[in-house]
Amino acid sequence: MIAPRVSIQHDDFELGAEVLRLRQSDRGVGAVATFIGTMRDINDDASVSAMELEHYPGMTERAIEAMIDEAAARFHLRAARVVHRVGLLLPGDQIVLVAVTAMHRREAFQGCEFLMDYLKTQAPFWKKETTPDGARWVDARSADDVALARWGIQRRNA
Repeated sequence: MIAPRVSIQHDDFELGAEVLRLRQSDRGVGAVATFIGTMRDINDDASVSAMELEHYPGMTERAIEAMIDEAAARFHLRAARVVHRVGLLLPGDQIVLVAVTAMHRREAFQGCEFLMDYLKTQAPFWKKETTPDGARWVDARSADDVALARWGIQRRNA
C-alpha cells in the first residue's frame, strides 16, 4: 500500500518514521529535505497560550495535492509528504511537516521551500490564537506573499 502524500490530522507525527516511509523503496533518492513548523509562544509581540487550526476536509487535501504536483514538476521531486495538524495546539507542538526527496540537494531544498511558501499562503487553513487579550484570527503576512511571488505565483484572494 502506498502511503498518502497528504495527511491532515490531530495527532502528532514522528519525523524519522515519516522520512523512512517516504524514501524506503526508492534507491534513486540522493537528497531528502524536511521542514517542521512548531508553535511559538509569541506572535506579533503578544504572548500566545494556544492556537486552534481549522480546515475544510477534502478541499484542504486536494489543494495540497495540487501543490505537491506543482512542486514535483518544477523541481523533479521523486516524492513528497505533507502532514499538517489541526485542532488545539500548544506552544512547542509540531504543526506541519514538509518532506521531499529528489536526486540532488538543490531540487530537494527548493521543493521543500516552495511547498512551505505555498502552504503559508494558499492552503485553506484558519488559525485562531489565544492571547491575554482574548482570541484573534491570524492573517497572512505580507512577507509570506513576497516569498510566494518569487516563485512566480500571486496569492489568491489577496
